[in-house]
Amino acid sequence: MRAPLAVDVTRRARAWSPSTTAVARWARAALGPRGAGRELAVRVVAPRESQRLNAAWRGKDQPTNVLSFPVAGHASGDAPPGAQRPLGDLVICAVVVRDEAREQGKPLAAHWAHLVVHGALHLVGFDHECDADAGRMERREIAVLRRLGIPNPYRARN
Repeated sequence: MRAPLAVDVTRRARAWSPSTTAVARWARAALGPRGAGRELAVRVVAPRESQRLNAAWRGKDQPTNVLSFPVAGHASGDAPPGAQRPLGDLVICAVVVRDEAREQGKPLAAHWAHLVVHGALHLVGFDHECDADAGRMERREIAVLRRLGIPNPYRARN
């Protein structure tokens, strides 16, 4: 039996971020068996670093909530037998997440959970470049979050 997804969280921002335990629970829920034997790095950053990375990798010169950097081709690399294999990195801007949660009237932890799930799904090939793919990804996010006791993040609030 392979080890569960290993999650390493590095914090480089002063704004609130959830515990490593919470982040790991959300990522494991999103990935299910795809995460077994893998390692996920999560880096919590300030807006300046998020903006720099978003400009360099997506051509958008502004901070963003989450960026996903999968290991090329989900490669196992040269990991020795039994070692955790890298899956990829998530870079999450704590200030953007906080501001979005406030603007959208969502609990901060629920918005964090959604973005961890969203970013983790990107690492295993989900995307939202066309309507069909976006619908598939949103349905998966909603189902994962429901299992975690978090309401549908796409439902408009009154």
